[in-house]
Amino acid sequence: GEGILVGFAGGVADALSLLERFEEKLKEARGNLLKGAVETAKLWRTDRVLRHLQAMIIAADREGMVLLSGSGEVITPEEPLLAVGSGGPYALAAAKALYRHSSLSAREIAEEALKIAAEVDLYTSGQVTVLTLGEA
Repeated sequence: GEGILVGFAGGVADALSLLERFEEKLKEARGNLLKGAVETAKLWRTDRVLRHLQAMIIAADREGMVLLSGSGEVITPEEPLLAVGSGGPYALAAAKALYRHSSLSAREIAEEALKIAAEVDLYTSGQVTVLTLGEA
């Protein structure tokens, strides 16, 4: 969909395969992020091939964000923070602390959280690229 950022963790081929299905479901849902995610999760749980994909996807638009987990769950966070990958729990913990106890911007929180995760998780590179949704 237009104006939707997507990130993933897991096998690249699996994530791209899942992303294809997600894009199809987003089109059917006319860009409704949550509806597209729920429909993708239903497909993921019932499709014999998709069920074996090892990937997680985060998708966000200007209204919200969702995480599609490897078990076909759709998670919507209470705070506007999500993370995936081996360093995800560390990045998420750091981001929550920064979100709650600082006046840093979303970009700064993402950058700092990833740097902290990289210090703790050897599979997190610490190389940060920040993508943002365009202004309305």
